[in-house]
Amino acid sequence: MTVPRNPPPGHLRHSNFDRTMSTAVLLIAHGSRRKEANDDLHKLATIVSERGSYSIVEIGFLELAEPDIPQGAARCVERGATTVLMSPYFLSMGRHVASDLDDFCKQFVAKYPNVRFHVCPPLGLHEKVIDVIFDRIGEGEAAI
Repeated sequence: MTVPRNPPPGHLRHSNFDRTMSTAVLLIAHGSRRKEANDDLHKLATIVSERGSYSIVEIGFLELAEPDIPQGAARCVERGATTVLMSPYFLSMGRHVASDLDDFCKQFVAKYPNVRFHVCPPLGLHEKVIDVIFDRIGEGEAAI
């Protein structure tokens, strides 16, 4: 699936963040019993690594698939990350997801006291998500 209006490779829009070898992105998804659904997160990790110029991009599933979130975080740290940006691949975070991520962060901080963890906002009602929804609705209309 191609999402419209992607930035060019190696460019991350609206970011002045200094991406270094010690900054990792941990993409988080719910997880599915269907392998092909989980494979999408692996594909997304490759895209984020290439377009965002991150040398460390890992994935973690909340449940139903491996690696789980703690395993994904551990992989980030093992690869040299001192900062882990946890990016939820959810349209919204239900109460249990937000609570679970908070619990995971507390565990990470206790286990890796020299590593900074930050949970990025979910996709939610971001204007670009709404634009993509309207694009998809337009594609549906055109197919009828």
